[in-house]
This record gives sequence, C-alpha cells and structure tokens, in this order.
Amino acid sequence: MSEYPAVDFLFLNEEDMVKAGVTDMPECVETMDKVLSLLDLGDFMMGGENHYSHGTKLAFPEESPFPEMPSGKGEDRRFMAMPAYIGAPFDNAGVKWYGSNMENKKKGLPRSILMFTLTDKDTGAPKAFMSANLISAYRTGATSGAGLKYLAKKDSKVAGLCGPGVIGRTSFEAMMVACPSIELVKVKGRSQKGIDEFTEFAKEKYPKVKVEKVDTLEDAVRDSDIVIFAATSGHDLSKYPKVEKEWVKPGCTFACPGGAEFDKDYLAKSCTLAVDALGLYKAWASEFPYPTYGNVTMVGTKFMDMEHEGLITDDDIKDVGKIINGKQKGRESDDEIIVYSVGGMPVEDVAWGTVCYNRAVKEGIGTKLHLWDKPLLA
Repeated sequence: MSEYPAVDFLFLNEEDMVKAGVTDMPECVETMDKVLSLLDLGDFMMGGENHYSHGTKLAFPEESPFPEMPSGKGEDRRFMAMPAYIGAPFDNAGVKWYGSNMENKKKGLPRSILMFTLTDKDTGAPKAFMSANLISAYRTGATSGAGLKYLAKKDSKVAGLCGPGVIGRTSFEAMMVACPSIELVKVKGRSQKGIDEFTEFAKEKYPKVKVEKVDTLEDAVRDSDIVIFAATSGHDLSKYPKVEKEWVKPGCTFACPGGAEFDKDYLAKSCTLAVDALGLYKAWASEFPYPTYGNVTMVGTKFMDMEHEGLITDDDIKDVGKIINGKQKGRESDDEIIVYSVGGMPVEDVAWGTVCYNRAVKEGIGTKLHLWDKPLLA
C-alpha cells in the first residue's frame, strides 16, 4: 500500500470490517483450517520460549498503591497484547491489544474491547489498524468448527450449547458449517435475555434448526451428538459446568472454547483428547505451573495437569493440525467420545485480519491514513 519511506495505512472500523467479510463464517472456518495446518508445519511465530505463548497479560493489583492506578478487583480485569506472525498464504505479522472488564457491560460496552494492528513482516510499518472484536469472536468460533470437521460424527443431529453469548453464537455458526445435518440445538444459559437473543438469531439464520431451552446441564448433554461449552469462566473450578459420564451419549464430541469440568479418570480412560495446537498448552503449563487448569480456563490445560500426574502422555492427545496434515487420524469410530479444547491464538487474528484486509483493499473499504512522508528520525 505504501511506497517507502512514505507510509500510509488503512483504518477499518467495525462497520468496515463487516463489509470486508469478517462475519463470513464458512470462509473463516477454512481460514482456521489453514492456520492449524501451518502451526503443525511450524510456519508461524508467537511469543514465549516455545513461540506458542497466548500473549502478555497486564493485571493490576487488587489493592492499588496509587490513587490513579486501577484496581484489579472484579471479574476479568486485565489488559493483554497478543503478537504473532503466520506464513503463506497470509504472510503477515500483527498484534491484538485489548482491555477486558466485566463491569463494561453496565456501560453498554462489550466485556473486552479489541483493536488489531496488521504490519509489514519486514519493515514493521502498519498496513491496517482495525476493529477486532468481530475478528476475535469469529476466529474463535471458527476454530471450533475447524476441529469439528474432523472430530464430530458426520451425521450429527442434536447439539447442546452451554453459554449462548458471543462465543456461543459464533461457535454455533461454525458448527453448522462443519455439521450441517444438525436439526436440534438445546440451549443452557445464565439469563433469559441471552437465551432469547440466541434463539432469535438462530431461527432467523437457520430456520430449519429447532431451538429448545433447557434448564440443566444434564439436559444439554444427554442425547447430544455435539456439546459446545462457551460460557465465560473465572478461576474457581467449583463453578465450572461439570459433566457426569452417565449423561454422555456414545460418539459425542465436546467443543470447549469455554471452561468445563470432567473427571480425570474418565478423560484418561474413556475419551479421546484433542486440542487446536498442543504447543499452546505446553506454553500455558510453563507460564502457569501445575496446577494450570483454573489459572487458565481452557480444558486443554487440564490435559497438561493430567500429564503432570502421569495419567496421560503427549501421545494421548490429538492435535487438529496434525489431523489436517494427515499425521494423525481424526474420529476413528462412531462411539468415540472426543473432548476438544479451543484455546485461541494471535496467529488466528493475523490470518483472519489479513483475509479481511485484502478484501478491503480490493473493494476500496475503509479510511486511508497517512503516517508520514519521510520519518523525522530515520
């Protein structure tokens, strides 16, 4: 976009992002499929010693020592920077920055407010500065869908959804891309408002799918071919939805972008364990030593705790990128029960941001901004 040393870049607000296709779930699922393949091949870079770090978190102390410094009290109060590079066909670097505070909802704001900067891989010059709430929500849901392509039963008809909020909605959309045979979705939520909003959305977009409200976790799990856990989880494991093995239908696939509790022996002896990228969970286990699960809400970190306890090894965990690249098998029988952890990675933001940026450039979407004609301190 720029002819150096002058630098121009594109600003894309949320409306621009929608025009640029950020809500195109089928394409997003295919994009995440490519990303997971590249992760297995090693054509990527994130932070941390093993280059798989989720990002760097800035958390304030609960008792602030300075009057201007925010308090860390309250749910999900943090800032985070998530840098990454992902290889061809994306071949870009970028960083997502966001602040998160559950109190935002009282102001009519989303819990997290996210912005993403796409940069030239060689110079570091900005290519685009874009609204990223939709990037993040859609790539998270799409990663669930990318895994379900290989892990769910092809004739799945009944789904349970625990947590019908933003990530529940996008995960449901991605599930419908991967498993279009779904006929019924049973919804368990914390508020009637959230359930009503999801029901309205689902009936409008998928009129042939029956939506049924259920009151208990057991109702959501029983007789379901796919169960999605997508509720926001804190650090208290006793408050996580707990699945009892007696509820689980043979052949069920659990997709978990949110927290969920399973008995460790049940996971080790009766389930196939799968993750979006094993290195991500290794990085979390290094950054948050045992016990990791709870400090990190993704169920894949429970797998790391199980490894620490000698219940499983790496060989007992399937990596979807390896499945895509033919190095491991996906679902191997109709009765296999699979628990799939979806962690979320900044490489996904770079990839989906790149796809949307390329469309915006091609279609003339967004506002061109000027950084400089010639840098003063070059």
